[in-house]
Amino acid sequence: MDISAVTVLGAAGRAPYVPPLSDYAASSPSWTEAEFTGLETTAASVRAGYWTGEPGSVRLDPWPYTEICSILTGRVAVVDQAGGRLEFGAGDGFVVPKGFVGDWLTLEAASKYFIAVE
Repeated sequence: MDISAVTVLGAAGRAPYVPPLSDYAASSPSWTEAEFTGLETTAASVRAGYWTGEPGSVRLDPWPYTEICSILTGRVAVVDQAGGRLEFGAGDGFVVPKGFVGDWLTLEAASKYFIAVE
């Protein structure tokens, strides 16, 4: 599994899904929305939390769960075994799939919200 298995969250490259207004009990006349799905799964176990880290790195071989990350502060990178690399900073969201083998680098003091899906 290489760096292309890491999903960057956002609208780029994804078709929007617009839920029908009939899904809601009520809505204002100006209500509009679009969802851009980055992960859809069934899970036996889900854990969510807040994380902080100082500069350094760890190797995960393999990543023990699918992890959804939203970086709040600082910079981090995910690097696969072949050297493929993605960097993320404040405001970025991404998904690292269970089974991914690679390094987590905390490039500068960072914080994130995470959801771990097993």
